[in-house]
Amino acid sequence: MAILELHGVTKKFGGLTAVSNLDFSLEEGQIHSIIGPNGAGKTTVFNLITGVYQVTDGNIMLDNHSILNLKPHKIVKYGIARTYQNIRLFKKASPLENVMTGYHCRTTCGMLNVLFQHRKMMEEEAKTRRKSKEILDYLKIDSLSDDAAQNLPYGHQRILEIGRALATQPKILLLDEPAAGMNGEEKKELIKLIKNIRDDFDVSVVLVEHDMELVMNISDKVTVLNYGAKIASGDPSDVQQDEQVIEAYLGRGDSDE
Repeated sequence: MAILELHGVTKKFGGLTAVSNLDFSLEEGQIHSIIGPNGAGKTTVFNLITGVYQVTDGNIMLDNHSILNLKPHKIVKYGIARTYQNIRLFKKASPLENVMTGYHCRTTCGMLNVLFQHRKMMEEEAKTRRKSKEILDYLKIDSLSDDAAQNLPYGHQRILEIGRALATQPKILLLDEPAAGMNGEEKKELIKLIKNIRDDFDVSVVLVEHDMELVMNISDKVTVLNYGAKIASGDPSDVQQDEQVIEAYLGRGDSDE
């Protein structure tokens, strides 16, 4: 059953078409990768799904309900979380504090409760802290919970950003080049982690990634974009042998998004 669907989605910036008439679907429990040369429109698709950009034409459906024109914070609350190509942690905050910010969309205390530190607010704060520590423990970076995020090793910063996204309790997790800058061993651990998150947290995953070995090892399905248009979609082994995909990767790539 499809949990996320894009129907004829197009995004234009003036005279430039960044995404063209894109049909895409994500099944429950699926890891679906979006690949393509630099400038193919991959990150733009993420920005459309999360409400950073508004579509020029087409529709985006979450659980059979349109999420067009919703603000990003509303889309997070409905169950879509993301990471970024360039790490966007709160650098001077601790890992624990970073993860706690993810839970903010699930809290219910109003401003008066916060100002007067009512019992409900205190209980909610304790619950948020406990659950955030559980995520850090799950990610095996709990021993670093008091350091500033900017002082963590690069690979741990990548993992921490995933943890903050998990704290929003998503149905769908969008990962934008999570393996960027990682070494071979870190990539192997990342593959295991993403698969475990899919199973343990019952989330579906959309992955944008340039590392083809990682994509082929982790994906249930792969969609390929080139110049904003879908040129192939299917099982990883079939996509890898598609003539249009081979041609797209052999040469013509514009600057990255």
